Amino acid sequence: MTGMVYLVGGGPGDPGLITVKGLHCLRRADVVLYDRLIAPELLYEVPLQAELIDVGKEPAQQRYPQSAIIALLIEKARAGKIVVRLKGGDPFVFGRGGEECEALVQAGISFEVVPGVSSALAVPAYAGIPVTHRDVARSFTVITGQTADETAIDYAALPRQGTLIGLMCVQHLAEITRQLIAHGFAADLPAAVIYRGTTPEQVIISGTLQDIAAKAQPLQPPALFIAGEVVKFHPTLNWYEPTGHDYADQLFDIREDLQRMGA
Repeated sequence: MTGMVYLVGGGPGDPGLITVKGLHCLRRADVVLYDRLIAPELLYEVPLQAELIDVGKEPAQQRYPQSAIIALLIEKARAGKIVVRLKGGDPFVFGRGGEECEALVQAGISFEVVPGVSSALAVPAYAGIPVTHRDVARSFTVITGQTADETAIDYAALPRQGTLIGLMCVQHLAEITRQLIAHGFAADLPAAVIYRGTTPEQVIISGTLQDIAAKAQPLQPPALFIAGEVVKFHPTLNWYEPTGHDYADQLFDIREDLQRMGA
């Protein structure tokens, strides 16, 4: 009998931000293929007998190429297993979830997508930066910065109004900000880089498009880049104190909620 694959968004780093449905899938899993940036506390929610496979990709190397990950999903599902593909953030926001779903369809494997809280929204929120605000930003744009050339990012097409959010941008931030300014963005536009947002290691560096790359130069991935007038709200709305939440208690509370729901 063919099994089932669940593509589960694990959220941006704080394990308390996983959805109730995502947590329910983890607690039923026979196999979990997990990414590098998922909260490790989530793996304690998996049954003891479940198989855990680390398929996370480092910035400069891949433990498993994407083709091997897809092959594992198909192999484990064809063995009749309940397979959870646990991804950071949301599976369909630069998570290659669409590619994996296409492969599962072609292989005749049943699957379900469990959306997650995207770092594009949650990380600015934990820095006190609303991605939209009626007075200064009525839209936002999310880009990936894995490469910075103009074939990967259409700088000319990016809207000058609203908020610009960049995932996986820190390694190419100097070139990205240079291109943005060259294509009409104001050099003094407020900008910030947020390292390991939503976790106890969160660090926020603020500046402008002109100087943010130099200021954030010491930071390594994972980090999120955000530019726009909304960055000005950070000093006032910065509510999160990264002193180490008791994540175990958070997950215990969610477990009790699931039990009351009969899950």
